[in-house]
Amino acid sequence: MDPALVVIIVVVTALIFDFTNGFHDTANAMATSIATGALKPRTAVALSAVLNLVGAFLSVEVAKTISGGIVDDAQITPAVIFGGLVGAIMWNLVTWYVGLPSSSSHALFGGLIGAAWVASGVDSIHFAKVVDKVLVPAIAAPLIAGLVAALATILVYRLKKASDPRVSHTGFKVGQVASASLVSLAHGTNDAQKTMGIITLALITSGSLAPGSAPPTWVIVSAGLAIALGTYLGGWRITHTLGRGLTTIEPAQGFAAQTSTATAILASSHLGFALSTTHVASGGIMGSGLGRDRHGVKWGTMGKMAAGWLLTLPAAGIVGAIAGKWASSGTTGVIGVAVIGAAVSIGIWILSRREPVKPEHIVDEVAAQAELHKVAA
Repeated sequence: MDPALVVIIVVVTALIFDFTNGFHDTANAMATSIATGALKPRTAVALSAVLNLVGAFLSVEVAKTISGGIVDDAQITPAVIFGGLVGAIMWNLVTWYVGLPSSSSHALFGGLIGAAWVASGVDSIHFAKVVDKVLVPAIAAPLIAGLVAALATILVYRLKKASDPRVSHTGFKVGQVASASLVSLAHGTNDAQKTMGIITLALITSGSLAPGSAPPTWVIVSAGLAIALGTYLGGWRITHTLGRGLTTIEPAQGFAAQTSTATAILASSHLGFALSTTHVASGGIMGSGLGRDRHGVKWGTMGKMAAGWLLTLPAAGIVGAIAGKWASSGTTGVIGVAVIGAAVSIGIWILSRREPVKPEHIVDEVAAQAELHKVAA
């Protein structure tokens, strides 16, 4: 197959992954605001989409980590990258279907590492960089976000006791709009860059860019638009899990969770850490739940999420390894991987239509929860 055509296929596939990343991670920014009624679902995803796009232009440090740190660009080919992307997309769609807020970022890393390892050898992986830029932030960031959220929640509830309940309730809802916007902006600075880094890596391995190059402007624009479009369509299944399945969220609590999440993501983006925004958002929500009521976290849901987190890297890595090895065998391999990937994606989408989760379902639950609060009061 013409090398230029393979690069085009990789770019298109990377943008498809970016799109799935957008609807997979919408919940990171907006689940708590939707759950408390601070924002209507459609308004929330529209606002998040715009700010994801803006955030994509604020930094390229994470993109540089992906394009020049995780794997050796001299030892892999665009076909290997294509296989890794297919592995990431498959895991994203499976976890979206079951409503599991797993990490799109770790799916991408797992797919890329698995494909490079099998197709190009273990020497093609920079394991020190993987540990430093991926694994350590994966553990530290959600713990820090959770601790900060728990402390912030304790503080805001103490402040809330000294104020008029109606005023504080409205004030924290307004605050949630601001904090959710900040999370969306932060998400764009981190997650959109991962696709920029993958496309840049493909251009470097094909000889179109020099090693160490920053993402071209057209890459930044296209990656920002793809993740914004995916965000706008909304991942309602995962939004439902984060907004209602992990803990019952009140406005003051949601404000604390979102603020801690945004702080952790922005700091990591500045340092070039390609962390999982899903892990950070989940850690913030769990921490805020513990800060309000240590018995308020639904540990069964948290356990399922943790299992998904542990499985993401190896699961995406296995699929990426198979797809990368097959794609690197030549034209037939690339076509075969593309056909099977498309068939599996369409199949998952058809299954999801049987029991769809729509914005209206979440709105109804928010209204029911508000009614319960009125009765309790």
